[in-house]
Amino acid sequence: MEANFVAGDRPTVLVTNDDGIDAPGLRALVSLLVSTNRFHVLVCAPDSEKSAVSHSITWLNALSVKQVDISGATAFAVSGTPADCTSLGISKALFPSVPDLVISGVNMGDNCGYHIVYSGTVAGAREAFFNGIPAVSVSYNWIRGKSNINDFTLAAKACLPIISAILAEIKTKHYPQNCFLNIDVPTDVVNHKGYRLTRQGKSFVRMGWRQVTSEREGGNVLSTMTMESNSSESIDARGLKNAPLDHLLFKRRVTRILVENGDTDYCSLQQGYITVTPLGGLSPAELDAVSFFQNWLPSVVNHYPSSAL
Repeated sequence: MEANFVAGDRPTVLVTNDDGIDAPGLRALVSLLVSTNRFHVLVCAPDSEKSAVSHSITWLNALSVKQVDISGATAFAVSGTPADCTSLGISKALFPSVPDLVISGVNMGDNCGYHIVYSGTVAGAREAFFNGIPAVSVSYNWIRGKSNINDFTLAAKACLPIISAILAEIKTKHYPQNCFLNIDVPTDVVNHKGYRLTRQGKSFVRMGWRQVTSEREGGNVLSTMTMESNSSESIDARGLKNAPLDHLLFKRRVTRILVENGDTDYCSLQQGYITVTPLGGLSPAELDAVSFFQNWLPSVVNHYPSSAL
């Protein structure tokens, strides 16, 4: 699938996310792109919160799509996942042309390490990559008590040079087709230390479960994969329920945060850098694991012949 970038034309950018079409991160990004008057901006995003849905897609049911008024952009809210939104947005079924670039974000919370697997934000960009469209996922390292809504605009502005540079490479047909980019912006975006090319690390928030009697009980796990406080203001009252007599309720809880050192995305983000991490669609094992199975698999037949089963 190829975009229709014609010399002299404004490039077309499709924006999606996993926080929902009304999320401040998406609205800040779209507002910035529109304000530059350098892009034709399309929006195709979930109609509600879809954080941590990974790369799930809607298969059996039709998607419900409703046009939304976002100044300067052509926007639609979709009942599906971020991957659904990207797929629909680049298909020419909803919009008349294929976008030159897909941007997923700006997400509330970082997407680093193993959390990339869970991320609907990253999946929105990955879906475009699967279909041959250049893509970027953008996340802001939101921290409650330190961050505010204006930081999304600052995060979007900090990424604008990268977005413009990518489109320049696309225009000259020099942009690589074998990856997409995942960008994470530090909490103190005003004082960031610059861009740093990083690799995906193994940082991970290990989760446990606790039994509760009501959805109001215990803290909320945010889309940032962290725990909110046990205050009532942190819990959305819509849809809360007590467990029926024949049901049990369980809520996630953070048990441990695992972090590795080195030039990884998470470590560089914590040092104040805007991390730029090229990603692909494959999930190869590490070389030492592959080496083990190269020796192990032939021995399986000798030690465990099928005739003995």
